[in-house]
Amino acid sequence: MAQMRDGGRAAVFLDRDGTINEDVGYLTDVAALRIFPFAPDAIRLLRRAGFAIVVVTNQGGVARGLMTAAFVEETHRRMAARLDRAGAHVDDWLYCPHHPEAVVPELSTPCACRKPGTAMPLDAAARHGLDLARSWVIGDHWRDVQMGHAVGARAVLLRTGHGRDQEKWRPEGQRVEAICDNLMAAAAFILGQDR
Repeated sequence: MAQMRDGGRAAVFLDRDGTINEDVGYLTDVAALRIFPFAPDAIRLLRRAGFAIVVVTNQGGVARGLMTAAFVEETHRRMAARLDRAGAHVDDWLYCPHHPEAVVPELSTPCACRKPGTAMPLDAAARHGLDLARSWVIGDHWRDVQMGHAVGARAVLLRTGHGRDQEKWRPEGQRVEAICDNLMAAAAFILGQDR
């Protein structure tokens, strides 16, 4: 079980697009939102094992003027409601609005939150009393894995979303605890490791 220990509760940090829902490029219309059918079950299993669930997502479309922060937050409210109905509660939703090609000057990079930057998991750990050394990151980009390792967590790369392409272009020396077909397979792997 991943319940409280001296360092706090363990968490699973989830990327959003390509991990929980289909990656459609920049999601600018909530009607295009498609949550993977296995995602609620995977989240529910991880929660049942005692993990906090935190979504950490780069949403550079805000900086690029393709969407607003209000749209991202409304999308997260709708996703949270759908997942809650399936018994798959997410403890927190964090996003980085920055992008190197920003048209909104105050949202240009560099920033500490754009993955592989570590501000999002560090913020979540401080707010929720999380033990990053016992936590995991799951995503479909190497930057998710790199963010996880930078905060002392373990990481899983998914083959959904951009993951199949990412797997082909693994950076030299890049370690990863597992590469899994989807979020359900990653949940099974994590639960097997933490027995």
